[in-house]
Parts: sequence; structure tokens; C-alpha cells
Amino acid sequence: MRICITLDVMLARRKVTSRDLAKHVGITEQNLSLLKSGKVKGIRFATLEKICEYLECQPGDILRYEAEAQSQAA
Repeated sequence: MRICITLDVMLARRKVTSRDLAKHVGITEQNLSLLKSGKVKGIRFATLEKICEYLECQPGDILRYEAEAQSQAA
């Protein structure tokens, strides 16, 4: 199981800079960068709510589930 973060795509669609989003959410640009790259273990719902509020989107617009490829033994 893998959760992919497509926050960078939504930022581009909304023409919003990482700096502006980080300022609104109340996190550092470095932490936002870590989130965008998927290098975080989790995200607080309050943070996710502020991101979605600012970008006018749903959590599903920035988070996507990808199933791992299953190896099949013959």
C-alpha cells in the first residue's frame, strides 16, 4: 500500500506558491516540501483541513492510494 501525495499538482492548478500555502497553514516551507515529496509519516487533520480550505479542494484531490504490485507465484 502506498499513499501518493499530489499536492504539487494542485498548487500548480491553483497557481499558488508553496510559500503562500505554508504561510496560510502555519508550517514552514521546509515541512511543506517534505509533505509534497511524501517523506512524512503522517499529517494532522487540522493541517490537511487548512490546505484543503486554502486550495478549495478535497483531501482526495491531493492524496491518492496506489496498491503495491502483487507478485504471483506459478
